[in-house]
Amino acid sequence: MTNPSIKIKSSEILSDNWYTLKKIVFDYQKKDGSWETQSREVYDRGNGATILLYNKTQKTVILIRQFRMPTFVNGNETGMVIEACAGLLEEENPEDCIKRETEEETGYSLTQVRKVFQAYMSPGSVTEIIYFFVAEYSKEMKISEGGGLSTEHENIDVLEIPFEKAMQMIETGEIKDAKTIMLLQYAKINNLLE
Repeated sequence: MTNPSIKIKSSEILSDNWYTLKKIVFDYQKKDGSWETQSREVYDRGNGATILLYNKTQKTVILIRQFRMPTFVNGNETGMVIEACAGLLEEENPEDCIKRETEEETGYSLTQVRKVFQAYMSPGSVTEIIYFFVAEYSKEMKISEGGGLSTEHENIDVLEIPFEKAMQMIETGEIKDAKTIMLLQYAKINNLLE
């Protein structure tokens, strides 16, 4: 934190029940040189990684479906979300994390993944950076049913979807998850399935 236009005055933990929510009070130097005091709530849930598995021969992608409480309380009637496999880094590097998460959630064992970009997903309130990956898959790489870990209370459905149908599912609203939309659009722009 080396920005001389920001001086943090206080940082108070509001909640650390699941992740950490802080209230940060800081002085901010405006363009005219004057200072003003501002306050923001910042949610720290760690950084994450996500991946799009694709098969060029079949022209399919692997996505997952699971219950997401925040979507449920914001109007998603079932709370179920179709999304790309993802997980929090915890103590791992992004590549190791996404390989582990892929195996746990989808049942596919990957040896090679390719990082394509990284992004803040909600920089106005959440600290998280997500590392985005892509990888080719084949049926030989399937070593288990996937579905997530019971210790993490995951109940994940693994979906193999034709790529063009997945693109249409963005338009119909069946896919509303930002990271998934970004990865599908990356695949389309870069002709990954051609």
